[in-house]
Amino acid sequence: MLRSSVGRTAATPDRHTLGSLLRRYDGAGEPLSCEPVAEGLLNHGYFLATTRGRYFLKHHLDGDRTAIAHQHRATRRLGALGLPVAPPVADTAGRTVTVLDGRCYALHPWVEGRHLGGAALSRGQSRRLGALLGLVHTGLAQVMTAEPRPPRPPYADLGADPARTFELIDELLVLARGARPRTSFDELAEHRLLERRALLARQAHRRPAPGAEPAAGWVHGDFHPLNVLYRGTEPAAIVDWDRLAVKPRAEEAVRAAAIFFVRPCGTLDLAKVAAYADAYRGASGAGAGELAAAVHRVWWERLNDFWMLTWRYRLGDLRTDPQFPAAAALAVWWTREYAAVRDAFTG
Repeated sequence: MLRSSVGRTAATPDRHTLGSLLRRYDGAGEPLSCEPVAEGLLNHGYFLATTRGRYFLKHHLDGDRTAIAHQHRATRRLGALGLPVAPPVADTAGRTVTVLDGRCYALHPWVEGRHLGGAALSRGQSRRLGALLGLVHTGLAQVMTAEPRPPRPPYADLGADPARTFELIDELLVLARGARPRTSFDELAEHRLLERRALLARQAHRRPAPGAEPAAGWVHGDFHPLNVLYRGTEPAAIVDWDRLAVKPRAEEAVRAAAIFFVRPCGTLDLAKVAAYADAYRGASGAGAGELAAAVHRVWWERLNDFWMLTWRYRLGDLRTDPQFPAAAALAVWWTREYAAVRDAFTG
């Protein structure tokens, strides 16, 4: 899922910067070209070709070297377990974070591959995807035992407050109705906001109770099609570990499925979801109760979520507009088909 980078732009590193960076690595060569390939809230990415090879250069915008090194240790250890990751290259001093002119960079091997959404995955591939995420969670539990667990926010066990959602809906309605020139997107946004307000009023009593969240563990934090590279029919690399954190692990499994397997019309391919979830449960050891709790919490999250409209109307970021029709329809369909969705995840 795209994340906004409004206000967080950065120029492509110049040849002098690239040369200074590459000289810190043994056998990296001299820079030939550097082209942007990814831009997000937490980093920018570049395809870097040198006289000795091809790399993915990551510019970490926040520059938290401790957090970046934390992510690097996790991916290197997961790689040692045989999971498909792309750990950073260590420089001649053994460091994986390079600081130049106050900017933090990491050099990764270039991984050839393509992104595949759920529509392009067979049921067998869907099973393997679920098993892979389960192995990520169990692998992280194994390799992160010596790492300090970050504190969870005090509100982490609370579902979204519908009273605040109603306030947000009212604000977004004003912005959507006042948009000029008014477009079909603005009309759809108004329709969905009114629809969701009525739906949420009927469902407000189903807000998750405090303490009902599933078991927490280390998770990737942003597992979706743009962060999984496929080579042929199999995953070649899981990338973008910037949101590595301790969170309810089954919620990541449900959230990922809702992105991978949503259809353009806003329904989920439940046959593929069931195959994915069955394999995830088997690989992770998560039980049906854990998945059921996760389904409920992610459903409630989706019912109260308007991040795409917030970025469009508050920030002027239109990049997620193509995702909105399916995402908005999904919340409505999921409410209607709640039992079928839960059963697909719990078996």
